Amino acid sequence: MRGYMGDGIGRHRGTGSGAESGTEAGTGTEAGTGAGTGTGAGTGTGAWPAGRASAAGSRPESRLAQWLRRRPRSARKAQADAPDRESLLLAVAAAGLPLAPAAYPSGYRCSCERIGCPTPARHPVSFAWQTQSTTDRAQIARWAQAQPEANFITATGMVHDVLDVPLEAGHSALRRLLERNVEVGPVAESGDDRMLFFTATRGTPEEEDEWWPCELDCHPETMDEHPGLRWHCRGSYVLVPPARLPDGREVAWVRGPEHPLPDPLTLLESLTDACARYAGENAEPDRHEVAWPLSR
Repeated sequence: MRGYMGDGIGRHRGTGSGAESGTEAGTGTEAGTGAGTGTGAGTGTGAWPAGRASAAGSRPESRLAQWLRRRPRSARKAQADAPDRESLLLAVAAAGLPLAPAAYPSGYRCSCERIGCPTPARHPVSFAWQTQSTTDRAQIARWAQAQPEANFITATGMVHDVLDVPLEAGHSALRRLLERNVEVGPVAESGDDRMLFFTATRGTPEEEDEWWPCELDCHPETMDEHPGLRWHCRGSYVLVPPARLPDGREVAWVRGPEHPLPDPLTLLESLTDACARYAGENAEPDRHEVAWPLSR
């Protein structure tokens, strides 16, 4: 392109795949190779929109094209969070806690799309969750990658049990246990109302009469002896972190799964005492609230 210098209005024609014309006001010099220096304001039909230059040539990419190439913010966030979520789930499996996929919040409803789901985002997605539960890292990674929004449950009574108490009582008991140097295993907060203490399982005694089913703990006729306490053992499950609940609540670790599972009897007295105080301090506690269902 021919160089020029002037303080008036100049018109130039570009070279390449197409011709462009425009007007420039000001002074400056332009080299024939296309590189130049100068000041001024340009107007005309040949003006290029501001934006990123495309890989194919020097023409900047339009704002519309940039916007169309952008992934939705929710997808970008899910992708950014995926590695942390998967590593947390694998850490749970490494601790020996068997996992299975569960439902998750979908708008104002549960992902299972069941009308009036009684436990939205808190239940397994398969009726075979007990046999499906596994600690196999490859299988858990496949589930986590294929279902990036899914929560996960852990089946209790196989390797571990869970003592499930009101959140306020749980905080009080945890503080006392740690002050007394009692070995406390993994602990999680479930939403803003429950705390989960993970322990070794009671297993199945040789005498079946010595073992009572989880229904007696999850559906008690009376709460006088252990107010507010649920003991999840054989036949039950709980959500494991990280899990999302409706209304933006979460299930998150207070003490992670790297802590060894303690004998449940070492925690039971402190937890029942804390639950009794909690029940006494609340005028009308919901004594028949069921924190976790046994089946869908």
